[in-house]
Amino acid sequence: MKLLTVLAVPLVLGAAAAGAGLAFLQSEGVTPRALAPYLLKRSSGHNDLIEAAGRFTAATLLRFDRGEIAPYAPPALAIGAQPVSAAALAGRERLVATSEEAWRAIANASPGEVITLLPGVYPLRTTVYASRAGSAAAPIVVRAARPGTVRIDVAAAEGFTVTAPYWRFENLTLHGACRYADSCDHAFHVVGDAHHFVARNNTLRDFNAHFKINGERGAFPDHGLIESNTLANGTPRQTSHPVTPIDLVAASDWTIRANLIHDFIKTGGDRISYGAFAKGAAERTVFERNVVLCEALLASQPGQRIGLSFGGGGTGKPYCRDGRCITEHDGGSMRANLVAGCADVGIYLNSAANTHLTDNTVLDTAGIQVRYSTSGASLNGNLVDGPLRADEGGVLRVGDNRATPIWQLYVGHHPQRGLFADPARLDLRWDGTPPRRTAQDPAAGLCGAARGPQRAYGAFDDFRSCLRGVTP
Repeated sequence: MKLLTVLAVPLVLGAAAAGAGLAFLQSEGVTPRALAPYLLKRSSGHNDLIEAAGRFTAATLLRFDRGEIAPYAPPALAIGAQPVSAAALAGRERLVATSEEAWRAIANASPGEVITLLPGVYPLRTTVYASRAGSAAAPIVVRAARPGTVRIDVAAAEGFTVTAPYWRFENLTLHGACRYADSCDHAFHVVGDAHHFVARNNTLRDFNAHFKINGERGAFPDHGLIESNTLANGTPRQTSHPVTPIDLVAASDWTIRANLIHDFIKTGGDRISYGAFAKGAAERTVFERNVVLCEALLASQPGQRIGLSFGGGGTGKPYCRDGRCITEHDGGSMRANLVAGCADVGIYLNSAANTHLTDNTVLDTAGIQVRYSTSGASLNGNLVDGPLRADEGGVLRVGDNRATPIWQLYVGHHPQRGLFADPARLDLRWDGTPPRRTAQDPAAGLCGAARGPQRAYGAFDDFRSCLRGVTP
């Protein structure tokens, strides 16, 4: 008996120490995926034993938190660019068949003109400026008749710079064709007076910030729409430039809807990238029904990747809409989005006031973070495979959500992730009966289906409705 007592003492002390350690990490908001790279950094440069211990501990933490990470191809989704053409607007059609004809038509466009690029590959070696104004009744449209038939190879820092209002781009494929990532920043730069810009059903690949949106000389490109586009990169971006497929600064009243955003890896500079953000004293941005996959085809890369954000990494005062950025964002909404596979948090609010987060599904991320005293968010109906965190004075108004506390991540327990068949491959069929809640307001789910008052937590009731060609 005495021997058993002696043996039990260190076990009890060890368990107590482990419990205290988990409690501390929980209180500090440190997830395993955040602790792992820190341990790698701290152990590097020491003797072989310490470095090996650091690698082993980091790998163990990541395995508990993220499971086995391997590349996968996202399934064909009814989100993002689709093979069916966006509906054509009535207008004066102008057919073009070469790059020279196309860029000349854009330079000389008039309200109500529909510039249709005939099937083919269009090299673009210098930025094309869309500087003629359309109107609400007669926008200027640049399009392909059928998706997948027109590819524009961009070998310039910016493909299209839009400086005038009421331009629409539809059904196009833009490919960054630069030798170095620094040389292909934006497919579209929407700037200054380019309000009421629309991009619909386009595929944009291999850019740093596929859409860059910002003010200029006191004018702001408000009331934009980015809908049903696919934004992705085929390789990590070796650059110190910002890597954020939708980079919105100081513009207000934008809607970002039904886009597929994936594989935005930054391996140069600070190695921090975002799927999309709105900041710079912007207001009333809506992110709804988007699929954001920080890692899919590109996996196990170094760096930090964040899904969606109001506030991003902050804005220099000269670039803020109010010249001060009292808040980075005000009055934003994120609803019915799917965010997955991020090395950092899935949703990040940095100085983002009056924010509503509703019915989002957030898997394999460090959860949701609301940071700084100028941030406040109301959360309802979210299904989060990670914690809900309020840091450095951030205010969380938590309604009915499902989340996972940090301590459970350290022991490999993921109750929200476990609700699905194979979330690591985006097989999000329910593994059993989904948890449901009672909601007050009607809403559309991730793939546009109407949802009744009794609905599953998160962005969808049946993920099969999000698969192209599959009937639930």
